[in-house]
Amino acid sequence: MSKATGRFTVTGGSEQTVREVPGELKLTRVAGIQRFEGAIEGVGSVEWVFGYRPDRSAVFAGFQRIEGSIDGRSGSVVLESTGDHDGSSSKGRWRIVTGSGTGELAGITGEGAFDAPGGPEATYELEYLLD
Repeated sequence: MSKATGRFTVTGGSEQTVREVPGELKLTRVAGIQRFEGAIEGVGSVEWVFGYRPDRSAVFAGFQRIEGSIDGRSGSVVLESTGDHDGSSSKGRWRIVTGSGTGELAGITGEGAFDAPGGPEATYELEYLLD
């Protein structure tokens, strides 16, 4: 297994309320664009569904696509992205979607995590295996 570490910066995004009913989780659709630096170089796009509790904490799930390179190998990959938001910061987990790697990233597998302490900057690590 190889380990890719670095950071990403959120460069754009939007959030739309999907459903808001008293006594239920508020559901929103969140889209974001990121710029990756470190072992992963490139551009990311993510689509999540957030479920907000009354205290503004939330759980989220979605898919993250990264186009660029991982440790110098070019291509794209899709990650399943899940996590928790405490009202100001987020911690998430990634799992590479089997069969999603393209170019020199074809056949990639693995999982990782990210930590977004608030604001546009976050750190990541991704442990992966590439044929």
